Amino acid sequence: MKKIEAIIKPFKLDEVRDALTALGIRGMTISEVKGFGRQKGHTELYRGAEYVVDYIPKIKIEMILPDCLVDEAVRVVEERAKTGKIGDGKIFVFRVEESVRIRTGQRGEEAV
Repeated sequence: MKKIEAIIKPFKLDEVRDALTALGIRGMTISEVKGFGRQKGHTELYRGAEYVVDYIPKIKIEMILPDCLVDEAVRVVEERAKTGKIGDGKIFVFRVEESVRIRTGQRGEEAV
C-alpha cells in the first residue's frame, strides 16, 4: 500500500476528485492548507492598501491505495491539476506499513 499526498490549487479540486472517483478510488481526505514554495506569496490590493500574502491557499488530497492503483492515480492527479503555471502543486508517494479499520479490526488493504 502507498499513501499519496497531493497539494493542488483549490479550483482544481472538483476536476481531480471526479477523475479519481472514475478511476475507482473510494475514499480520500481533503484539507484546506496554506503554504509557499518557489511562488513565495504575492502582493494584493485591498481598499487601496497593498499587503503581502505570505502563504498561498492550497488543497491537500490524501489517499491510501493498493500498489496497483498508485501509478494511475498519480498520472490522473498530475493531468487534472496541471495549469502550466507556477504553483500547480506537488505529489508525494509514501509507503504504508499497516492500516486498521477501527470499527471491524480489518487490517491491510481490506481496511482501506
